[in-house]
Amino acid sequence: MAKRIISTEVSEEDRRIEANLRPQRLSEYTGQKKLTEHLKIYIEAAKVRGESLDHVLLYGPPGLGKTTLAGIVANELGVHMKVTSGPAIEKPGEIAAVLNGLQEGDVLFIDEIHRLNRQVEEVLYPAMEDYAIDIMLGKDANARSIRLDLPHFTLVGATTRYGLLSAPLRDRFGIVEKMDFYTPAELAEIVTRSAKVMQVSIDETGAYEIARRSRGTPRLANRLLKRVRDFAQVKYNGEITREVADFALDILNVDKMGLDHNDRAYLDMIIGKFEGGPVGLETLAAALGEDAGTLEDVYEPYLLMNGLVNRTPRGRVATGAAFSHLGYEKETES
Repeated sequence: MAKRIISTEVSEEDRRIEANLRPQRLSEYTGQKKLTEHLKIYIEAAKVRGESLDHVLLYGPPGLGKTTLAGIVANELGVHMKVTSGPAIEKPGEIAAVLNGLQEGDVLFIDEIHRLNRQVEEVLYPAMEDYAIDIMLGKDANARSIRLDLPHFTLVGATTRYGLLSAPLRDRFGIVEKMDFYTPAELAEIVTRSAKVMQVSIDETGAYEIARRSRGTPRLANRLLKRVRDFAQVKYNGEITREVADFALDILNVDKMGLDHNDRAYLDMIIGKFEGGPVGLETLAAALGEDAGTLEDVYEPYLLMNGLVNRTPRGRVATGAAFSHLGYEKETES
């Protein structure tokens, strides 16, 4: 399957875009209303008490703004943020060095925290609970442990796979919040704000058209905005209207529901080749020439959320909405 413009995996281009587009304060943040209200209260309470904020765990699909919120937490607390990720920390000594480099009250953000190995987690447990780490000196009979005190800090962990976190690590977070997909109206606000930062002219209809095809994800909304901007500047007068957004996104194969060629190929395979299902995941993956894990983790969540496919004990089944969206007529049992 071809590279997807609507993939939620972060790319180098996304990193360059998002660095300039991220809001810096809770008052600038759009969406996740309950979560931001909770964070505002927790942050204010910690500042009143003169204490570090409880450790925060943010979980949910990729591209929803977990890194952005971590930066906002640090800004609201008036402290520095150190950023790392689970796969980047391979040895206990590496996380010990990171922790030892923190200042009082700092925020340590660990992305993909579910990918930390068990030895690194063991170092984090006393660090999160007691603000201390145990270091082993010497070997064998001469080995001895010393405890190194750490400054009070706030660990903000982000994960797309909440169920893969070990229970001991999960239990050490005082604040656990789930991030949900954004509504088209919220994404339209984000697109309008991003267009202003990027100095792109856009009207309400253009912003909403990009928003509703962005699969509820700000990262995709900003990526599509950048691509649509190119078409607006070359094919039109530079302003993004609904007509411009429609033209550009149709060429980019992103349809009205935010489905791309790969999503439609997935649904078309179930409907056209397997009569709507049920069809087993492995069979479907082989027919599409794709990895079964990729179908399950990357393709299916959005299709499931929009009621286009069902997972059953016998396999995947396309729904009536999928038949309708692809222009098939669903046969009814007599």
